[in-house]
Parts: sequence; C-alpha cells; structure tokens
Amino acid sequence: MKKLLPRSVALGAVVLAVAGCSAATPGPGTAVPTPSASSSAAAAPTTGWELNTKGGAERIKAAGLPVLNMEGAAEHFHAHLDVFVDGRPVAVPANIGFSFSATGQPDGISALHTHDESGIIHIEAPVVGDTYTLGQLLTEWGVLDGAEKPGTAHSGASDWSVVVNGAKQDGPVRDVVLKAHDEVVLLHGTAPDPLPTAFNFPAGV
Repeated sequence: MKKLLPRSVALGAVVLAVAGCSAATPGPGTAVPTPSASSSAAAAPTTGWELNTKGGAERIKAAGLPVLNMEGAAEHFHAHLDVFVDGRPVAVPANIGFSFSATGQPDGISALHTHDESGIIHIEAPVVGDTYTLGQLLTEWGVLDGAEKPGTAHSGASDWSVVVNGAKQDGPVRDVVLKAHDEVVLLHGTAPDPLPTAFNFPAGV
C-alpha cells in the first residue's frame, strides 16, 4: 500500500485539477433545456464533429489562451451552446479545452472548456475581466476555421449564423463574446423550429 499511495495521491490531484468545477457542477444529462429549446446531449450528426484529444494543448494556445494546471478561481460563470446543421442538432463534445498526455490522461485545462455533452460552457478564469469568445471555443474544438479535415464541421465560419438569447447577431460568429447564462445557437442552413432562446441551467450553475 505504501508504494501505491503516492501514485494515487498524484492521480487524484490531476483529476481534481481538471475534471470539474465544484460540487454544484452538473454531470452529463443533468442540464435541462427550456421547453422551447433542444439539448445538445441527444444530438446528431456526429461525423466530423468529434473532439480529437491529440493536439489539445496546441489548440488552446491557438485560441490565445494559456494551458493551466487547474481551473481558475478568480472568475467563474457558464454559457450554453447549441449547434444545428439544417435543423439537426450536433453534440457539443465533452473535454473541449483540455490537453491530454500521450497515454490519454488529462494534463492541462483552459479557462474556457466543457466537461460533458450538455452544451454547458465553463469559464473558470485565473484573472477577472478577460473576455472569452465563441471563436476561441471553436478553435479549441478544432472546427470552423480550426480544422484538420474537410466537411461541414470544418467549413468556414462565415457560412454560419449565430443567435444569442433569441436575437440574431450581426458580424462574424467567432467574435461573439460569451456571457453568463447566455444561450448561444450556432446555425448552418435551415434553422430548427422552435429555435432555442434560453436554457434552464441547473441550480448553482
């Protein structure tokens, strides 16, 4: 047991540092959308939208963000993202904004990240006052102008529209600033009916 304890303690420290916000952090599927909104969790299609865990650190840096060894505590808020292609929902993957070791273990995290497929975006920053954008999240995800392979998931962001809290946004979709409890809908082609305009965040989130 004495030989295993240091390894267990070290592993526990890594998990605590990068695996979740707090006791109030929702697990997969616990975030419930409003009746007018569709959840990202039960979404399709998935081809081309999967998260490639390789290169996570490089994508975080490409988004202009540092790779941290734990979640920041100076500022903490959440937004929600729904993605639709021709009216069909696309799952927002877990672990966007994480870096992984060669063995597939998480070894770093961005202030901007996801923990599950609920579509909830976590902003847990080490300093107060920085802005975080949809474009940074898409770069960490590796889609829409941050792509490694062809397909709709990797087409230019200029082909997309974005709606925030029910209001269509002018200007580039990548420039949308993420704010607390925003419902962000990223659209390509036909919009879903009804269009999500709000999200019912779990208590404490």
